[in-house]
Amino acid sequence: MDYQYSGKRISGQKIKGKIEADSKKAALLQLEKKGLIIFDIDETKPWNKDIILNKKVKNKDFVLFLRQYATLIHAGIAISDATKTMTQQTDNYALRNALTDIDKQLDQGQALSKATERHPKVFPSLLVNMINAGEASGKLDDILNQMADYYEKEYRNKQKVVSALLYPSVVGVITLLLSMFLLVFIVPQFVGMFNSFGEEIPTYTQIIMNLSNWVGTFWWLLFIVGLFGYMIYKYLLQKEAFVYRIDSIKMKFPFLGVLIHKGALVRMTQTLSTLVNSSVPILQSVAITEKVVGNRVIQEVLLQSRKSLEEGESITIPMKGHWAFPALVIQMMQIGEKTGTLDHMLLKAAEFYEEEVEQLSNRIKTLIEPIMIIILTVIVGSIIAAVVIPMFSLFENM
Repeated sequence: MDYQYSGKRISGQKIKGKIEADSKKAALLQLEKKGLIIFDIDETKPWNKDIILNKKVKNKDFVLFLRQYATLIHAGIAISDATKTMTQQTDNYALRNALTDIDKQLDQGQALSKATERHPKVFPSLLVNMINAGEASGKLDDILNQMADYYEKEYRNKQKVVSALLYPSVVGVITLLLSMFLLVFIVPQFVGMFNSFGEEIPTYTQIIMNLSNWVGTFWWLLFIVGLFGYMIYKYLLQKEAFVYRIDSIKMKFPFLGVLIHKGALVRMTQTLSTLVNSSVPILQSVAITEKVVGNRVIQEVLLQSRKSLEEGESITIPMKGHWAFPALVIQMMQIGEKTGTLDHMLLKAAEFYEEEVEQLSNRIKTLIEPIMIIILTVIVGSIIAAVVIPMFSLFENM
């Protein structure tokens, strides 16, 4: 690996440069032997389109890696050799770079879970903890296959929600752009014609003409306001209270909120079930689920559930009466706690809501298409009607 450093010589002369070494520690030792005083040293990252365009490993590549890795380990190949093989086979730079470092850590006697923990952008905390459980139980290959199934399901469920939300978003953008085009380029063409004939313009048409004139003059202001609004939104996303409020609104939003809500429940129950089934301690399982659930409302309740467990109480106490947790989830978790089958009951709940997400997604895509077409027709039709109606009066007088 290459390292870039800055420092000074004993004489006081400032220096900068690059050095090749197996680790940062080795690089520092080499530089100190040369009599240099180092202020700063960092690993240099070569440019690669995978880093710029794809900071995270694609789900497809990640699942394939997990399955192939599990197959090699199941075949009795040593973890270090399996890692070397996967490093050579993968085409994704981010994954290959992480595996190269993991291979070096394994050669130094480090456990796989500790080695993967060094690369949180490639290996999520959930997977790291599952690998740790697999190492402890001696069933690492089974765990890796299980996680491949998990990430496959997670991707499918996410795509169901995204596909249901994509159509209205696209139609909304088209409606906005088409309306802007009509107001800026088409309506002004008729304004001059109406003025030249001296016809009395209906109030509704006058409103649209005034709107067209304003948009044509201050269109740049719309972009500035939009950019400013986006910057404020990004800033507010750093505030816990704001994110909590946004996630709450998303789940309560008419029509689409149910889909988002149930999608979050699928993620929570599926993740918690996977962790508990792999013998990860319940407190640790809840803590990991908090991080990966992706919804601040559910995350807050899980935090309270963890505190409840620490006090020797049931995990479901904070969930009772909370609007984000349906009675079905609470009842199944209570049964699972009493019978020692919490992982199984959570899995059943995940499968139930997964099916509901599938049905809701299909229903929303079926219903939203005609609704969005009607909205597009009404908005665009209103602008066109404002131009056409006075023309009929103009032709009658001619």
